[in-house]
Amino acid sequence: AILAQALHKSAPVLARTQEAMAAARLSTESESDSDSGDSVLSMDGFPSTCLTFKDLAFTAKLPKGESKTVLEPCSGHFESGELVAIMGPSGCGKTTLLDMLAMKKTGTYSGQVCVNGHKRHPVLFPRIAAYVGQEDQMPAHWKVREALEFNTALKCPPGDAGISRKVTASLIHNLLEVFGLTGVADTYIGGEKVRGISGGQRRRVTLARGVAAQAPLLFCDEPTSGLSSTDASLCVRALRGIAKKMNVLILVVIHQPRREIVELFDKLVLLTSNPGRVAYFGSMAEAPLYMESCGHPVPCNSNPADVYLDLLTPGTEEDDSDALVAAFAEKQKPGLDIVVDAALGAKGLTAKELLVAAHQMNLKGSNEEGPGSKFKVRPYAVSFGTQLGVLLKRRARVTMRNPGAMGIQLAMPTGMGILWGLLFQGICRNEFGTPQLLFIFMMLIMLSLQSLPMISLFIDERAIMKRETSERLYSTGAHILSSFVIAVPVSLLGAMIQTLIILGFAGLQVDYLPTVLGWTLLIFLLFDSLYSCVAAAAPDGNQAMIIATPFLILCILFSGLIITKATAPIYLLWIFEVSPMRYAMQAIVVELAGPTPTLEGQGVLQALNYVAGEEMKGIAVIGCMIIIFRVLQVLFMKFLNNLQK
Repeated sequence: AILAQALHKSAPVLARTQEAMAAARLSTESESDSDSGDSVLSMDGFPSTCLTFKDLAFTAKLPKGESKTVLEPCSGHFESGELVAIMGPSGCGKTTLLDMLAMKKTGTYSGQVCVNGHKRHPVLFPRIAAYVGQEDQMPAHWKVREALEFNTALKCPPGDAGISRKVTASLIHNLLEVFGLTGVADTYIGGEKVRGISGGQRRRVTLARGVAAQAPLLFCDEPTSGLSSTDASLCVRALRGIAKKMNVLILVVIHQPRREIVELFDKLVLLTSNPGRVAYFGSMAEAPLYMESCGHPVPCNSNPADVYLDLLTPGTEEDDSDALVAAFAEKQKPGLDIVVDAALGAKGLTAKELLVAAHQMNLKGSNEEGPGSKFKVRPYAVSFGTQLGVLLKRRARVTMRNPGAMGIQLAMPTGMGILWGLLFQGICRNEFGTPQLLFIFMMLIMLSLQSLPMISLFIDERAIMKRETSERLYSTGAHILSSFVIAVPVSLLGAMIQTLIILGFAGLQVDYLPTVLGWTLLIFLLFDSLYSCVAAAAPDGNQAMIIATPFLILCILFSGLIITKATAPIYLLWIFEVSPMRYAMQAIVVELAGPTPTLEGQGVLQALNYVAGEEMKGIAVIGCMIIIFRVLQVLFMKFLNNLQK
């Protein structure tokens, strides 16, 4: 509620892009910022949330066993409401520092990071921090407004969800306005194969989603990369307005911004490379004076960012990085260490207390009463049921809008069913024999391959899921269940339509329909679960195909048609006992042959060693396989192919 109100107030100011107005606004804001005081709770924003780090360093392990220092030990302290720029040449460790502060670094690093003097809570820290990465991975058939509604719905605590829908709608409206997305609010986000908004607008959507998380800490990794100067200015102005109005600490890794953007930042952290070291840590406004004291005055009417990077890029003509690092150690580091030690000793609100305080402020800001005393702090802002509902809504929308997904799951099976039906038209009207046997075999193979093209879609969705679950938007289980509830029924419907069309053309008697349809759909569900499991485990689509192929080949070979029990090696006979294709073939063939099969039918049954009475055993085997594949899918989705930083 407070965030929506603040954005509404700041939107007109943030929309101004003229340099003169920016300078005037900066002057006004600097005066108002100094009057805010050191209160624990901001009157207009989130509870005070300070970030302190000490001796933070990272050393990478190279493939040959060697070590490379990416970032030498560094310390620092940031206050609530600050907009911080982290700058430096390529390879200086900017993103590494940001990832360590945001608890996104998967590699081992040294040092400590504290929030309000407390060590970061491994479970609750993602609840009070939002991270905007460099990649803009979102469903292509998603609309801009829906993307913001998605993050808002999943980051709104249960007690706040029913307070006022108007508050949420106002927040969405103001985010769209502040980030210049109102005109494309109902446009597809798009992607490589789907036409949608521009790359700059997509970047702003990602940034707006991070703000919609309503967290007192916001980490942005190069949010202006690939943007025009105007778009970059718009984004940074929006971030500054949010930092000041909402008391949010925002850390931004930014690469060589233009002058008017530089002036929007409160604090500057300058790094140099080979290895990464701190060369300046302090106020952005005081940086030119500091550089002048180090013998490097910033020329008038020049961009300070260009000057700083020229001085800190090793190998350039203006390179003076070693001297600036030495000057930092002499002039700034002693005082900074005192500030860091004092901040580590001053204990403020814990992560749990921050969430409770923010909840109570939202209740107060909405002018409505709520169950503040009963508020429970959990790893996720909303319950599993709410997560599932929001994911189901998105999944249904994206699936219905995606012609490719609908084509693979419905249109293609229908077309293939008609084609196969014409090829095998009337085959089941004849007495059972070898042609009917081959017909059933080919139909089962076709159904086993039907979900194979969906692997690439599953892997694309997995990449999006990994990023969203890392932000504690929802759990892995909620994602898998929502996918199962939407994708499996649609795919099953396509398989059923295909099978019925084929059997209708083939002239199958109605008495045999339950048996044939039941076993074909059971085989489809088995291979659908197999491909979903493989898509969860494989790094990419090519490897997924390689992993899935052996199982498919074994099922086909040990169906009893190509390799029989009589011809198989004795040490491989056990495969027949767990071969789903054999049980399906056996049940259907025995049913079609009838209690008194023809001479040819008897020969087929004897040659293939097909017997009656193993239907329940086959159903149990296939059912257990489906359960195993689905459980493995959950485990693989949770523990494999995680984001590496």
